[in-house]
Amino acid sequence: MLTVADYIALAFFAILWLGYSWLLRGRTFFGRTSLTHAMTERRREWIYNSLRRDLKMIDTQIMAGLQNGTAFFASTSMFAIGSCFALLGATDKVNAIFADLPYVFSSGTASFELKVGGLTALFAYAFFKFGWSYRLFNYCSILFGSIPMVRDSETDIIAAERAAERVIRMNVIAGGHFNEGLRAIFLSIGYLGWFVNAYVFMATTAIIVVVLTRRQFFSEARLAIMDANPPSILHLSAIRRDMPPDGGSDLSGGL
Repeated sequence: MLTVADYIALAFFAILWLGYSWLLRGRTFFGRTSLTHAMTERRREWIYNSLRRDLKMIDTQIMAGLQNGTAFFASTSMFAIGSCFALLGATDKVNAIFADLPYVFSSGTASFELKVGGLTALFAYAFFKFGWSYRLFNYCSILFGSIPMVRDSETDIIAAERAAERVIRMNVIAGGHFNEGLRAIFLSIGYLGWFVNAYVFMATTAIIVVVLTRRQFFSEARLAIMDANPPSILHLSAIRRDMPPDGGSDLSGGL
């Protein structure tokens, strides 16, 4: 049902997926910290900043946003699974379309159904990751409620830090599962190349992994999180030099 090229392409897909996941488990790549690990530090800063706020509406809104985003992708994965089952019911029509397309290797109904089954498994994996992430973000919200108020934090700093660390750890774990589910969604785009032929499958998978690697280690988003933008600091210093000696704003004539 599958050719040798199909097996090679499938193995290539699995190796790139596992290799990219292993790469992100390490902290650096060519001396660069990944975007994911940089965001872990920002999560820590956020939770510790909340220790200095009695009114935590901002923090609860952030938690709600994380949960809503996870729920959206979980629902999307369910719709994708349903679409795959619908595609299995139209196997003959799809094979007839592929048979008329150039450079498409049509290997029969059984092969097509196996490919659709693999795509369904990808979306099912993503759904379980998003579902578990949603539940962990829910636990994180509960743990966040155990963070003491500012006055209590100042009284027992060690207990406050322990409560913050529990929230940070749960938040990081939930974010990790969310990232794994999102990675499966991204790689499913490369998987679609298999419906053309094995060589397109390998090419699209490689392109997706290269794009994801660039975003993790060489993107502008990473630079923004790493605070690698010294011109803004120089600009702030220039503004301070231009301020009046009394430290106020020169608004004479402006009102």
